[in-house]
Amino acid sequence: MPRFAANLSMLYNDVDFLDRFATAARDGFKAVEYLFPYAYPAQELAQRLQANGLQQVLFNAPPGNWDAGERGLACLPGREAEFREGIAKAVEYAQALQCPRIHVMAGLVPEGADAASVRATYIANVRYAAEQAARHGIQILLEPINGRDMPGFFLSRQDQAHALIAEIGATNVKVQMDLYHCQIVEGDLAMKIRQYLPTGNVGHLQIAGVPERHEPDVGEVNHTYLFQLLDSLGYEGWIGCEYRPARGTAAHATSDGLGWLKPWL
Repeated sequence: MPRFAANLSMLYNDVDFLDRFATAARDGFKAVEYLFPYAYPAQELAQRLQANGLQQVLFNAPPGNWDAGERGLACLPGREAEFREGIAKAVEYAQALQCPRIHVMAGLVPEGADAASVRATYIANVRYAAEQAARHGIQILLEPINGRDMPGFFLSRQDQAHALIAEIGATNVKVQMDLYHCQIVEGDLAMKIRQYLPTGNVGHLQIAGVPERHEPDVGEVNHTYLFQLLDSLGYEGWIGCEYRPARGTAAHATSDGLGWLKPWL
């Protein structure tokens, strides 16, 4: 049976962030993920998790200046010191929240940058992150993101991510396989799942309806079929619900749109 984690950055936006833990638990979620924890003391977040019987299964390492449009530092030559500081902070939070996974965003390729230099920087940075995380039993995740939502992002395809993992050569580096991004870039989701899940290199899955990124029962993808496929392949990890409720920030918008989840709880 698939296990679903509520993405608190996208869901329950009708309530304050710290109140989303309780709301997600009331709706039957046993785990949560979100983009970034750093605006809150780790101990406060840990208390929210414990009070609501929730597991923290994923968050992102610091992305640089998010408000200025930065989407990760890993591929940016010359930003290595800042990247390493961010990894230290992410590992510290992961330990406090007992979170076993950190997503390291690749970043946007700088205009006019040398492709070989960008790739070498990325590999060296992820190796460093993996080494730091491995000391605490933490996985580092790499996520291909589609170029429509995030133009210029360094990493966009599943085969690219798996080739990078092979080159990086660290056993705790895995792919964050977001089926929404994969459908937009590549499609053929069932065959991609059959291809990559048995390798052991997929550390986390995420879902959203395509193309609007609403509930997974809205759009062109048959998620029920894919959930059954994941069951048949023995996937025991978490599936992050990283979508925007179709009713936006209206009261109870997330809860009212969870009809798709009920059969799987």
